[in-house]
Amino acid sequence: MASIATHAQDRIPVASKKSAGKGETGKGSVAAMRAGKGGGGGTSRTKKYWEGFKSLAGTVAIFLLLRTFLIEAYRIPSGSMIPALLINDWLFVNKLRYGPHIPFTDWNLPGYAEPVRGDVVVFKSPVQIDQPDDPTPTLVKRLVGMPGDTIYMRDAVLYVDGIAQKLGYTSPEQTKGDGTHVDPLFVWQHQFEVKGTRFGEPPVQPNHDNWGPLLIPQERYFMMGDNRYDSKDGRYWGLVPRKNVRGRPMFVYYSFTPSRESDRPLSFITDIRWGRLGDWIR
Repeated sequence: MASIATHAQDRIPVASKKSAGKGETGKGSVAAMRAGKGGGGGTSRTKKYWEGFKSLAGTVAIFLLLRTFLIEAYRIPSGSMIPALLINDWLFVNKLRYGPHIPFTDWNLPGYAEPVRGDVVVFKSPVQIDQPDDPTPTLVKRLVGMPGDTIYMRDAVLYVDGIAQKLGYTSPEQTKGDGTHVDPLFVWQHQFEVKGTRFGEPPVQPNHDNWGPLLIPQERYFMMGDNRYDSKDGRYWGLVPRKNVRGRPMFVYYSFTPSRESDRPLSFITDIRWGRLGDWIR
């Protein structure tokens, strides 16, 4: 275009040359303005969408970071930890305490504390062969056996290194069940049983209220529910590896009576347990 315009100017009189120059300049300016307006609008919208995407991505990244490494919310679906935890208690769990777990790996980052006997702990269950649809659920129980402990139960009383521990059924509503119940899942206990000790011999057939003594190996924990006659716990599925520990519950941030136990509609709104909100887990 530049070369064509140059040759044309050689044949145009001066007066015509000026008017032509003005016309071309005007047309060029209008075209440029139109192009600039259209292009600028597209660029502006793209920039706006990009900024919105970055804000959303940043929010999601912060949420995932907090959820993975610091705090996560859990709901209690069963009564295995009554009275410490009730069905439909919603908890915040401190994942940093014992060391956050790196997703999709078997690695845990260092925490600032180690689990101790008596802690309520959130953990990934050992494989439960009787639950093929969900063999390794996330559970919450109380840690009752530490590495090196010798643990056993006699007539529903739990002993650790020969010392009787607090009973699990702690209210009149939690009646004792059939302590002679035998389950095929108890068979795992035989590989950890110890014989010839001052704690007595293990029963030939472990049952709900009489089993052990078991020697807890390193990097393993024994977990039980406080409500021991309504708790499928370590007696059934075995010892919890240290790497399975996920965190320690902090406090209840929401709680309501289950609909099957409430006479009010929409119990999650109408039957809130206000007195439990903010309760620290012990």
